[in-house]
Amino acid sequence: MSQKREAVNIGFLEFVVLAAAMMSTQAIAIDAMLPAFPVIVRSLQIANENHVQWIITAYMAGLGCGQLFWGLMSDRFGRRPILIGGLGLYVLAAFLAGLAGSFSALLVWRFVHGLSAASVVVTRSVIRDLYSGRHMARVMSLTFMVFLTVPILAPSLGQGILWFAPWRYIFIVCGAFAAIICAWAAVRLPETLHAEYRLSLTLAHIAGAVRLVVFNRSSLWYTLAMSVMFGGIMAYVGMVQQTFGEVFHRANLMPTMFALCATTMGIAAFLNSRIVEKLGMRWISHTALLSYIAITGLHSVVAARGLEQLWTFVAFQSATMACFALSISNFGAMAMEPVASVAGIGASLQGFVSTLGGAFVGAFIGRQFNGTMLPLTVGSLGCGLASLLFVLLAEKGRLFRGHHDGEQGAVNVRRKFG
Repeated sequence: MSQKREAVNIGFLEFVVLAAAMMSTQAIAIDAMLPAFPVIVRSLQIANENHVQWIITAYMAGLGCGQLFWGLMSDRFGRRPILIGGLGLYVLAAFLAGLAGSFSALLVWRFVHGLSAASVVVTRSVIRDLYSGRHMARVMSLTFMVFLTVPILAPSLGQGILWFAPWRYIFIVCGAFAAIICAWAAVRLPETLHAEYRLSLTLAHIAGAVRLVVFNRSSLWYTLAMSVMFGGIMAYVGMVQQTFGEVFHRANLMPTMFALCATTMGIAAFLNSRIVEKLGMRWISHTALLSYIAITGLHSVVAARGLEQLWTFVAFQSATMACFALSISNFGAMAMEPVASVAGIGASLQGFVSTLGGAFVGAFIGRQFNGTMLPLTVGSLGCGLASLLFVLLAEKGRLFRGHHDGEQGAVNVRRKFG
């Protein structure tokens, strides 16, 4: 990394923050508008309040589909132009979503918004260009930690905008934020994929890359494990405004409580970055997944017996999201580890499956909202159990097994900054 720093004058800390900032453009487009859902329902005359969740679903569908395109292009043309071009399109789509005159038009532009935001999946390829094994997991955890400050602050930002301006300005602020990140990347981001490693977009090459990603045991099953875990989180995000408004009748507390729950994710991600090189990705993520299942199972019992209160919801959800952070960052690293030779396509295919799959799982759970917490708690438990099944398939039925290939924390010399 030191060689790279000398060549492009970008330090490790700035690289991590820039990577996290690019990734955070995805999150701010989701979380900032959660407080505006009731206002959007009235403004655009949405008949069924549950349908407002489609604003999230449309964005996530675009996010999943777009990853197939952007990652493939990054393997051919390099990481830097794809990231800058995608962020530029993101700015345009955000502004047009803010100008939408109907609910259907809003959903169309939200899909495009997500499609453009998918370009930042290439950030994972940049990290994979530079690092491998536990060291890659540490860098991903650091970026994830910075990235998670956005969900902590975004709902409060959205609520603040609503105090002074119409809900449409939330989209405009998202676009302005992305414009700043785009300019930063244009000035400071180096190209991490050297010309000799760029791949031709032939059918044979694409088919070979797909086979590597799909038929490798760790790549396939850990990607599916991520998918269902994302589904549980997407269900929570889609239902959180209705939960505080209709279940607890404290809609005004949503931004604060949402931030409190998201804070535990940031703490867990930081903890993972400190211990993953010592304890290993499998020990941490498998322990977190089993804890996730136990917590969501107990939460389901509390909800089923009608004992749910605001404080129990916040406590359970905070613990759930901490376990999510400890598992998902390591799942992502383990899924990427065997596809280093096609990192762009690998990140794209894995991102496509996990994001689109998570969006549909989250939408299905969200549609079950009935004024109680039971659909969310049971749905989250189901996601945890499904994820455990996929992890067992990835590990041939044995959790916590030792695995040394690629977990030595070595820097990927072949694609090192030069």
